Amino acid sequence: MKLHWSPRSPYVRKVMVAAHELGLADRIQTVRTVVAMDKPVPELMRENPLSKIPTLVTEDGTILYDSAVIMEYFDSLVGGGKLIPASGPARFVELRRHALANGFLDVLIYWRTERARETPLPSMMHSYQTKLDAILPALDAEIGEIAQTPVGMAQITLAIAGDYMDFRFADLGWRERAPRFSAWQSKFRERPSMVATPVVDA
Repeated sequence: MKLHWSPRSPYVRKVMVAAHELGLADRIQTVRTVVAMDKPVPELMRENPLSKIPTLVTEDGTILYDSAVIMEYFDSLVGGGKLIPASGPARFVELRRHALANGFLDVLIYWRTERARETPLPSMMHSYQTKLDAILPALDAEIGEIAQTPVGMAQITLAIAGDYMDFRFADLGWRERAPRFSAWQSKFRERPSMVATPVVDA
């Protein structure tokens, strides 16, 4: 399988952590692909018209994109039900928790882009701060229950969001504001799958 990849993308890291958790990492050829919101990549657009990573080309040539889709595909390769429960209430709880975790990453990505502007819009900066102020206590309140479930899409994405906060938003002091989530994330980040996929600003 070929994966369009970057060492600093949290969305790419999601699928790589999943691949390591499922024992699939050695089947993936990573292709360094530099993307930016304002610079579409023609070579990538031949496979993904959105010009976004991660984009996966499977062994039979099928093209998949969006980290959640790729993670579910990986799950299917090992029989399914590992990263996402196959059915029932547990499936929808996992999907909802993943939506929160992935939305958390979305907020951070867009916030970072706004921060980088010569003159950030105060309304947007306030919006991102307000969302973070709601997300952190919600995670802190639920992380105990999340920690009792098998490692899946939600846990992987939440752990990566914590690392991304350290990487790009260390000044916000998120760990002091969400101590239970912080303690869980600090333990999860020691898993071999996380250690094997460090964030690198390159």
